[in-house]
Amino acid sequence: MDQIITWTDIGPLTDIPRQGARTVEHPAGRIAVFRTIDDQVFALRDACPHKQGPLSEGIVHGQAVTCPLHNWVIDLVSGQATGPDEGCTGTIPARLEDGRVVLGLVPWREGAAHG
Repeated sequence: MDQIITWTDIGPLTDIPRQGARTVEHPAGRIAVFRTIDDQVFALRDACPHKQGPLSEGIVHGQAVTCPLHNWVIDLVSGQATGPDEGCTGTIPARLEDGRVVLGLVPWREGAAHG
């Protein structure tokens, strides 16, 4: 069954520093929203696939973020670990609309299974 995505405005792009991130709380878990040097936006589950490190506190470079705990590099497009490391964190659709960041979120329902 297809899930309905709701595009949710989380604020202006300028609220996120270039090559930085901010977090958004969601009932399914914390989301890290990243801004690249050229103002692209990406969103991932804020947990490294290695030891669940906070990716939002990592270093953004190109279209990747380096986890602050053990230096795993995570691709912002796919959520996949790069190099010799293996694993993946969840991605969330993100885009810019008139200078504002919007996330494609699945509506949360109490008692529903989310993964």
